[in-house]
Amino acid sequence: MGAKTPKPTDGELGILRVLWEQGPSTVRQIQQVLDRARPTGYTTVLKLLQIMTEKGLVRRDETERRHVYRVRFSEEQTQQQLLGHLLDRAFAGSTGKLVMQALCSRKASAEELAAIRKLLDEWEEGADQ
Repeated sequence: MGAKTPKPTDGELGILRVLWEQGPSTVRQIQQVLDRARPTGYTTVLKLLQIMTEKGLVRRDETERRHVYRVRFSEEQTQQQLLGHLLDRAFAGSTGKLVMQALCSRKASAEELAAIRKLLDEWEEGADQ
């Protein structure tokens, strides 16, 4: 996912989340999942998927009568791209500032803090070698 890959909008991210969780899906299947959280029209989802196909965020399988949509990039790739953009724009490239703001803005669970400590320990061990 390079610098020229378009960043998904909030609405597009909602659709990507459904596809990451459910796997390849039809417009109707995506719309039904989105509709549980907030009423979403079929034509709205269809239009967003058409735009996302043009932008290269999803692929459309047209071999069946009902088109099936698949993500082009993994959740991790998309998160890395969005985070890199945020890091550059809001934190002038400072990873430390980003992490400190993230930890100060929302309380992390004990499990999340343990995972962060473990990751930092692993990085320190790797740096010592």
